Amino acid sequence: MKCGGSTLAALPASFFDDMRQLQEEGIVTVIVHGGGPAISETLGKLGIESGFVNGLRVTNEAVLDVVEMVLSGQINKEIVRRIQLTGAAALGLSGVDGHLIEAKPVANSHEVGLVGDVTKVNAELIQGIVNMGYIPVIAPVGLGEDGGQRYNINADTAAGAVASHLGVEQMVVVTDVPGIMKTVDGEKQVLPVVSVAEIEEMIANGDIYGGMIPKVRAAIACIQGKVQEVVIVNGSEPNVLSKVLKGSGIGTRIVR
Repeated sequence: MKCGGSTLAALPASFFDDMRQLQEEGIVTVIVHGGGPAISETLGKLGIESGFVNGLRVTNEAVLDVVEMVLSGQINKEIVRRIQLTGAAALGLSGVDGHLIEAKPVANSHEVGLVGDVTKVNAELIQGIVNMGYIPVIAPVGLGEDGGQRYNINADTAAGAVASHLGVEQMVVVTDVPGIMKTVDGEKQVLPVVSVAEIEEMIANGDIYGGMIPKVRAAIACIQGKVQEVVIVNGSEPNVLSKVLKGSGIGTRIVR
């Protein structure tokens, strides 16, 4: 499951109760989270400038210190606390821990700096945490192959890579929107199912725009290996995770 940091802050306690109930039924959620707004707020307080290029944060070492502090510290531990309040067990870690996520510079690193593309995920470590009875909560900071350089990784990209390396069949993207919307006869409607080709068409004609573009692109990128579909849902919907897993037709399913 991928969840934005700002989305998580607004999620009701029942969302985490739902996660605990699923764990009791033997279905464990692996969470990869973001935290863009909290990072921006902290950078502002510290007077560190940082912009965006095509949805990726321009990252130097000073920005990276803040990214790691906010993601791996503040937000990661807040999620762990909220899960544990339900009585479930959670373990928070970042891509740095146990070389969980290895990365290389993105193709346009000359524009965005220390932003990484995932090259490897230590799936055995994640599986080990699950086998011990914990819900893994992962912050998307990665390491270069030699373990010396840190990289800021887009949370959507990191979640897609973790899902495909784990070999799961389904990834859930929890957002603050009910799914991919399309205007039909002057009314916005949630599309229950869209194919990759239809998404490309909707981006081209402007039906999908702004912050939704990186979400759907990351979803598309994660439909690889054993991942068959990605579901985009609104996290404030009651029992949203159970509904997705029981195939109740909630949100938008992106399929091959």
